[in-house]
Amino acid sequence: MQSTVRRRVTLSAAFVALLVAVLSAMSPARAEATGNAQESIEPLVFDVVQMSGFLDGIVADYLERSIERAENSGSGGVILQVNSTRAVIDDERLTELAEQIANADIPVYAWVGPSGARAEREVAQLLGTVDELAVAVGSHFGNTGELVIPAELLSPGFLAAADAIEHDTINEQGMLSVGLADRNSPTLAFFALELPGFETQIDSSGDEALRVPVSPIRFSKLAVFDGWMHTFASPAMAYLLFLIGVGLLIFELYTAGVGVAGVLGAGSFILGCFGLAVLPVEPWALALLVIAMFGYAIDVQTGVPRVWSVIATICLVVGSLFLFDGFGISWVTLIVGVLGVAISMISGMPAMIRTRFGTPTIGREWMIGFMGEAADDIKKEGVVMIDGAPWKARINRSTPIAKGDPVRVVAIEGLYLEIEPEEGGARDYREMRSSSGDVEA
Repeated sequence: MQSTVRRRVTLSAAFVALLVAVLSAMSPARAEATGNAQESIEPLVFDVVQMSGFLDGIVADYLERSIERAENSGSGGVILQVNSTRAVIDDERLTELAEQIANADIPVYAWVGPSGARAEREVAQLLGTVDELAVAVGSHFGNTGELVIPAELLSPGFLAAADAIEHDTINEQGMLSVGLADRNSPTLAFFALELPGFETQIDSSGDEALRVPVSPIRFSKLAVFDGWMHTFASPAMAYLLFLIGVGLLIFELYTAGVGVAGVLGAGSFILGCFGLAVLPVEPWALALLVIAMFGYAIDVQTGVPRVWSVIATICLVVGSLFLFDGFGISWVTLIVGVLGVAISMISGMPAMIRTRFGTPTIGREWMIGFMGEAADDIKKEGVVMIDGAPWKARINRSTPIAKGDPVRVVAIEGLYLEIEPEEGGARDYREMRSSSGDVEA
């Protein structure tokens, strides 16, 4: 009995010793495997989202989509690269965007740059919701105005500096002094290197050791179509497209048929109206622009600048200066718009359309007696070619005219030339008018 117990104890001790030996042999391999697994983990990707121009609905949707995409992809954080001075969305939409930034599952940072960039008004308030904020050398932040974003969404540092930046902007040194930034960030790379979770390494291959990034950076910007629409909604583009569109439509009004000018004019007018609908516009100033184009159209009909051209120019200047609520367009854009429209309407357009809206009462008798040809078959009304230009015409008798047949102008009534076929008509109406004038004399 005792020998049996002794044998069992001996076997148990041997088994324990064997187990300890096996575990001891495996532990280095396990440690090495664990180290290799850690080394194989790829560094986190950081997303840089570019934001420029006015903060409109297109940009707001783009920012929300970018943050959601970064959250779903497991990004280490989103860096907003900002150069924007105004938001043209309402306060409710701005608050919704601020809530998504403040409550994002991943960190959201903001860097105002590159040099010369600005973040002001509602955009500056929006950046008060990010986890860390910095500006580039030569860039400015502030001029927030009255806060419209709820205080609970804003960072403590932003609230502490709110009074200092309410009516003024600060540079990178000012950001440090008021506590909005903890360090200098002259470039986007310098800003990203110190972010939590952003991995770097020391490169000693050169003369001096350099700290280089390991974490990849993924840049994104508006899609092509969204970028175009965002550009069309900028103040300068919306203003110029509106004027160009109306001008081309007026030109098309005094020509026969629908041509390239009409198609381009309609497209420009629609895009200009889209931009003006997005931006804050003064209705009375927009009405002045419409009156201006109407006044120019009246004098285009007469072929010479008169009182309506003066009225139109005054309305154009005043309407352009006060078109947008709270901001104005640049002087370069203003000069291009005002001078371009005034010159084209007063001198260029009347020459191009050859005063086609003229009547005999304003000195167009020279056309009476001119010969031309029918541009198509004319039974009552149609188009004729006179001196290489198309004109709307009406037959003064019941005889139809075939395409290509010669015709003679016998009178001008409003928009229409009164014509007759060459055969059977008077040979020279200019001679008849001259003879009639001699008799009256």
